[in-house]
Amino acid sequence: MTLYEIVGKERLHAIVHSFYENVYQSPIISHLFEGDRSIIEEKQKKFLTQFLGGPKLYSDAYGHPRMRMRHLPFAIDKEAKDEWLALMRKAIYKHIEDEELAETLYNCFPKVANHMRNS
Repeated sequence: MTLYEIVGKERLHAIVHSFYENVYQSPIISHLFEGDRSIIEEKQKKFLTQFLGGPKLYSDAYGHPRMRMRHLPFAIDKEAKDEWLALMRKAIYKHIEDEELAETLYNCFPKVANHMRNS
């Protein structure tokens, strides 16, 4: 069973929505997320679905994820990375009561977030 199947589509979508509610209020990273919020959220839902072992929705819609390349136009430093991770943790724990599952899901992100740093 994949992590996507364990978390479930509805809960994953709720996590993404809560995450972006916090992102757009963040004085540290909100400026990195300019554009139509609904499109940004939808891309994140598709990416995380695929990233967590679900259907390849992101690749079907946008091609290979190439996340580092797609993030290069944005200055992502340690502070931005840490804020992103903190807000993702907050969103995960808001929607997942099982601490072991919440931590398993959260632990998918630090390595990727470090890879996105470019300044």
